[in-house]
Amino acid sequence: FQNEINEVPFFDVQLPYELALKIFRYLGKAELGRCAQVSRTWKILAEDEVLWYRLCQEEGYLLDMSISDHSCWKLALKNCRAREHMLKTNWKNRVGAVSQLRYEPGRVLCDVHCYDGMVMAGYSSGEVRLWDTRTWDYTAPVLAAVPGPGGAGAPPHVSFVRINSSLAVAAYEDGTVSVWSLLLGQEPIHHFQHNQHLQALALAPGGTALATASGFQVRVESPDDRGVWQTPGTFEIQKLVNFLNLVPDVTGSPVAVAAAEDIVYLLKTEDPGKILHSVYGQPVTCLDVAAHEAAFGIKTFGWLLNEPNQILLYNLETNQCVTKVGNSIGDFSCVNLHSSPPNMLVAGNKDRRVRVFDVRRGAAVCSLHGHQLGVRAVRMDEWKVVSGGEEGLVCVWDQRMATKLWEMHARHPVRHVWFNSHSLITANIPEEKNPRGSSITEDDPSLHRKYRGAIYCYDFSVDQLAVDSVLPICRSSYAEPAGYSYNIGLAVPYDSI
Repeated sequence: FQNEINEVPFFDVQLPYELALKIFRYLGKAELGRCAQVSRTWKILAEDEVLWYRLCQEEGYLLDMSISDHSCWKLALKNCRAREHMLKTNWKNRVGAVSQLRYEPGRVLCDVHCYDGMVMAGYSSGEVRLWDTRTWDYTAPVLAAVPGPGGAGAPPHVSFVRINSSLAVAAYEDGTVSVWSLLLGQEPIHHFQHNQHLQALALAPGGTALATASGFQVRVESPDDRGVWQTPGTFEIQKLVNFLNLVPDVTGSPVAVAAAEDIVYLLKTEDPGKILHSVYGQPVTCLDVAAHEAAFGIKTFGWLLNEPNQILLYNLETNQCVTKVGNSIGDFSCVNLHSSPPNMLVAGNKDRRVRVFDVRRGAAVCSLHGHQLGVRAVRMDEWKVVSGGEEGLVCVWDQRMATKLWEMHARHPVRHVWFNSHSLITANIPEEKNPRGSSITEDDPSLHRKYRGAIYCYDFSVDQLAVDSVLPICRSSYAEPAGYSYNIGLAVPYDSI
């Protein structure tokens, strides 16, 4: 019947179907539903697949699909919205499953980094492990390290790990840096050595460039078109680098932002000594970089000159300060700009508060108080904020209501949090890598459990759990009877099924 429609009645005129379809493209979901009740012809027009495919794309659903992949895009949009509502309800009520990414005894967690569900962890034994939490198969392969000279001695501790869509990078205590490709296997594709240990390591979120800071030198590495690694830039800094980030989505040579005590450098190959910000005696306490902006916290003189600690936002194209936000006596210990919604910024402070800022107004939207010690990691999206503190507390907040939804506690400080619509990954990393001056062995599992650190993965997608017959609730063993009595995947000492 639709193929037979050549003219669509529009009040007192008759329009061709294609022209009527163009008019209906300006309508939303509710308007299309009302138009479908006018007549049989308008119903066919209002349920055209082109209209509902466009609405689905505009709302951010199924962006990687073409119009021919679904027979009914109206139903697809309905299912996507129902799933989003279900996930938000599960997040708020803490309904889902929790798993701990386990590893062998005798290893202390040193650093963790996540990207799109991939988790990378480095340990005091020198091992580097990789998990894919997008599946329930949590068997973590060990990324092979480059053998040392002569193979003698224990491997050094892992200092930093970073991962993005294509690469995994680990830096060790002796200044060694290894690079693995996520597509080519467990053998490193690149390896280089610094003369001393690294203070910072940065990896571009979507590219293949990495930057390292060792001593007074910042070094940028990236492969060329043939895959051969080279060093497009080496920069000499006057002071020791505390924080280092690579600017994402940069065409051409990589651009790095480095904070060395009270100076912030913008490191480009054509302009290696560009100083973005410098105020003597006001050290930088945290740093984060987005595509066109950089945000960093500064520690001022405090009550002596009536200058509270602030976060400065700089435009990387004009090299000018856009705005200053914050008015706190405590130091800003973490800031997240790149994964926050547009024009929004979230920061954690040593005064135990999490603050959300609107950079357009230069003011705080809300201030969240619920930690017993300073905040070490923060991340936010359109409606929620997740923060981790020094005391080991992970808090989930409703940003619009400025209220705490729920919290989870573990022994060690939370150094890293990452989440998407359906999962949350937290890392409790201990301060002490050699507890009591002795090595942790398998002979004392209680000591190991106390000092090792932990990585937790929360999954709030109920429909994903229904697909698997073996749930994480059945994956515990008698080795470690850890239990949670809340409604998030109760872990009990049953045999693995």
